[in-house]
Amino acid sequence: MMNPVLRAFALATAAGLATGGGSCIAFFFDRSDKRFLAFALGFSGGVMLYISFMELLAGARLKLIEIDGIRGSFCAAAAFFIGIFISMLIDRLIPEAGNPHEVRTVEEMEHPRHRDAMFRSGLLFALAIAIHNFPEGMAVFMTSISAPETGFFTAAAIAIHNIPEGITVSVPIYHATGSRKKAFFWSFLSGLAEPLGALCAYLVLMPFLSETLLMLMYAGVAGVMVYITFDELLPLAREYGEHHLSIYGLIAGMLLMAVFLL
Repeated sequence: MMNPVLRAFALATAAGLATGGGSCIAFFFDRSDKRFLAFALGFSGGVMLYISFMELLAGARLKLIEIDGIRGSFCAAAAFFIGIFISMLIDRLIPEAGNPHEVRTVEEMEHPRHRDAMFRSGLLFALAIAIHNFPEGMAVFMTSISAPETGFFTAAAIAIHNIPEGITVSVPIYHATGSRKKAFFWSFLSGLAEPLGALCAYLVLMPFLSETLLMLMYAGVAGVMVYITFDELLPLAREYGEHHLSIYGLIAGMLLMAVFLL
């Protein structure tokens, strides 16, 4: 029988690798197809919003209320807005001329300098997903150690929603560079945060990590992802195609996650 620690690491790693696997889906589409790009970016925004509000923030709030009563609800909201504030602060510290969040016209984005800005946008979202994946890796590890069956289903659910997250990173980087290798590399790298989270849980946090701290981390990450979605993904999606395409993508992304998270 497999060692419980090795099994927990294996589950966290498998869930993280799904992010890299999801990036490959974007390679079946023409990178010059701006209609696809508008839809895909809207889709990515829908995925992130649904996960943030319906899974991360809602789950954290309910658990914190269970732990600490009404004060837990306040703590979840505070952590959420702290995540937004941190994202705003980072955004303000980047000069406007080089800020990947500043929306460009379609014609401007064809310029090499603005394709580079889109590449940086993809890297920023890879970072956001890595931050998101890190506590998930910890959650998979801790759950698998104490309840192997629950850990397996937790890892499977996370792997499913990591697939569209891989698309989220891959689309802007592939469109900006035309390189499948770069798009896959950064998607894959963001997924490695999952086993790194498991490793951190094992080496550092396992003796001290509380459920309260983990839930606060989830609420904060939800804030980071909501800010990036509204500040970057959705304005960029609308700029790249018909308004309705980005909205259709947004709805499709939310619908997909609603089905996967039933």
